[in-house]
Amino acid sequence: MYRKFVQYIQSEKLFKPGDRLLVGISGGPDSVVLTRLIAKTGNPFALAHCNFNLRGADSDGDERFVQWLADDLGVECYLSSFPTKEYAAEKGISVEMAARDLRYNWFDKICIENGFHRIVVGHHLDDVLETFLLNLTRGTGIRGLTGIKPLSGKIIRPLLFATRQEIEDYAGSQGFNYRTDASNNDTTIKRNLIRHRVIPLLEQLNPSFRQNLEKTIGYLSQTSDVFFTAMEKTREKLVKKQPDRDTVSIPKLKKKQPLSLYLYELLRPYNFNSDVVAEIEQALWGEPGKQFFSPTHRLVCDRDELIITQLAEKGAALFYIEKDQEVFDGPVRLHIFEEPFSENYPITRDEKIATIDADKVSFPLVLRKWQTGEYFRPLGMKGLKKLSDFFIDEKYSIPDKENAWILYSGDRVVWIVGKRIDDRVKLTPETKTVLRIELTGSNSTAGRDL
Repeated sequence: MYRKFVQYIQSEKLFKPGDRLLVGISGGPDSVVLTRLIAKTGNPFALAHCNFNLRGADSDGDERFVQWLADDLGVECYLSSFPTKEYAAEKGISVEMAARDLRYNWFDKICIENGFHRIVVGHHLDDVLETFLLNLTRGTGIRGLTGIKPLSGKIIRPLLFATRQEIEDYAGSQGFNYRTDASNNDTTIKRNLIRHRVIPLLEQLNPSFRQNLEKTIGYLSQTSDVFFTAMEKTREKLVKKQPDRDTVSIPKLKKKQPLSLYLYELLRPYNFNSDVVAEIEQALWGEPGKQFFSPTHRLVCDRDELIITQLAEKGAALFYIEKDQEVFDGPVRLHIFEEPFSENYPITRDEKIATIDADKVSFPLVLRKWQTGEYFRPLGMKGLKKLSDFFIDEKYSIPDKENAWILYSGDRVVWIVGKRIDDRVKLTPETKTVLRIELTGSNSTAGRDL
């Protein structure tokens, strides 16, 4: 077993001599064998054990066993206890997914704080086969059918060459102590149902089922490499990245066939699921303006493009600009000057520069998002106009409207930043001092033409 272990590490280039390793250990046979094999490599390592508080006294017993093993090996042991069920309920995810998130987030934290190079976990060949069948039932597409990778970021899986039975046989032959998790026999858990019921049935159909499925996963993995390389090239051509949004050309997208596959893969990084993607595909042929949401992003079907923006945190931001403040560096960057006015003062048409009669505003000026029902008098007009109507006339998209920043004096609009000042603060022959505000940058959208 150790010889195969070392050969697999070398062939997959999982870690180098001298790398500091953090071994995730549950106390079961897989992680105990992993720990013992890692100890034989001579690499410096430590153990990390999560108590998920899911099995009462058994969970506490696992923790005590891991501490004993660390003491026996003379290595450091990191222990943590998590309210897993509560976390799962709060996030609206399964207990299994909650445990995974808690575990790997904690592992990452230990690595950063203590200088470990790799996180080592005990997945084996049976885990690969079970995950394939589980993902097949979920409809994950080719990405979920390509197997568990031996190397994923910092995470390495040096036991993927071995079956569960081979690992348990090795543990028995070496006299290793380990813990047994009775919940592994609970077939109400989907993975256990596949392990104890589905795979044995498939082996009745074909005794070589495991070997054949392993080969199939390998072929799918190679196929996916080719597919995703081509998809990334398509993404570079179709997706335009901007500081505040990503856009996809609808006319170019419609030329791609099969459209549903391209659309799904292009939108996958924004966490849109397959059902929502199907609705977005239908909306490509309808009236513009329809919106779709993922847990992290909002997509708007505009006239000629899909506009994808990250969902903002709840709560409206409010910023103040004090008198004599020369630079404001917030969601937009503004340079602010006071200059004497004369009849030769240069009047600019640059929308990113606002020239305002300083005596017609009061400090502090306020920068915030607009609110429904607000009015202003656009420069050059005599009557008032709703901000919402102004945005429509200027052909602002929904994200443009939501991302627009407005400068106020009191509760009166002074400037739609990057677009238009209010006529009531414009320069006139009676102006004495000019308040000149220049938009020099943006951390979000200040106006459509930025």
